[in-house]
Amino acid sequence: MDTQFLTVDLFGIPWMTVNIPNLILITVAMAIVFFVCFFMARKIEMYPTGAQNALEYLTQFIKNVISSTMPWDKGQNFFMLGITLILYIFVANMMGVPFELATAGDHYVWWNSPTSNAVLTLSLALFIILLTHFYGIKMKGFKEYGKDYFRPVGFLAPFKLIEEFSNTLTLGMRLFANIYAKEVILLMLVGLGTSSLFWVFGAFLPLVVFQAFSVFIGTLQAFIFCMLTMVYMAHKVNEEH
Repeated sequence: MDTQFLTVDLFGIPWMTVNIPNLILITVAMAIVFFVCFFMARKIEMYPTGAQNALEYLTQFIKNVISSTMPWDKGQNFFMLGITLILYIFVANMMGVPFELATAGDHYVWWNSPTSNAVLTLSLALFIILLTHFYGIKMKGFKEYGKDYFRPVGFLAPFKLIEEFSNTLTLGMRLFANIYAKEVILLMLVGLGTSSLFWVFGAFLPLVVFQAFSVFIGTLQAFIFCMLTMVYMAHKVNEEH
């Protein structure tokens, strides 16, 4: 089954194509993260319970992730970045787990995981890599930051430039490939379940099991993206020894 998306050319320019459903889903994911965090933290108590307790566990978890990669005096600058990334990517990964909405005939998709689109994941990865350069220059100064490319020996500079490209590509494609594969397998199981009366029951258990596994995949990929972000950031802001 071919999956299609409604697209428009921005300002009539052919290479500036906008995926309308994905744009909507990106916005929905941001709104979910905002409102969930807002309602979880709207009543701050000295002795947290329930939702506030869960949020505090998450903040401590992110603090531990950052502290494992760099000193906290530097890492505290990226605390909100870590919280935002792991929550947004987790929500975006989960959106396609319970169901996918698409038109019956030509199968135009209107609801799935927005992170199953390589444009979003590579854009996130590029944003992260650019942000590491920004903070590297901000914390070290342009001259000192530039010297890092020639340490410990100068001939490594070209390889470090290649590393910047490979980090961007692998960070984005890892997230995309895992979530896209999850979406494809779920779609295949649903298609199998609707092919005959036998497979309505035969595909039900594998579908439920894989949906549970998809929650694990989505959670793991959100953690990996957040962890690698902090690792890349630490490489830029920590002093070379």
